[in-house]
Amino acid sequence: MIARQRRSVIPGFGITMGTTLLWLSLIVLIPLAALFLKTTELSFSQFVGIIASRRVLHAFQLSFGLSLAAAAINLIFGTLVVWRLVRYLLSRP
Repeated sequence: MIARQRRSVIPGFGITMGTTLLWLSLIVLIPLAALFLKTTELSFSQFVGIIASRRVLHAFQLSFGLSLAAAAINLIFGTLVVWRLVRYLLSRP
C-alpha cells in the first residue's frame, strides 16, 4: 500500500512561517541581542547613570505618555465600533 502524503489545512504555511521568523529575527531579535550584549559591557554604576540621565527619562516619559494616549483613543473608538456592531449588525433577525 502506498502511503499518502497528508495535505496541510493551511497551504503555504511552512514558507510563510519561515518568512515571518526571518523578518522577526532581522527586525527585532538581532537588534535586541546587540543591545543586550552592549549593556553587559557596562558596570552597574554606568548603567544606572545612563538610565537616570535626563535624556533617557524624557524618552521614557514621551514613550509612556504616547502609549497612554493611544490606549485612551483605542478605548474610545473601540467602544464605538463594538457598540455599532452589537447595535446594528447583531440585532437583526
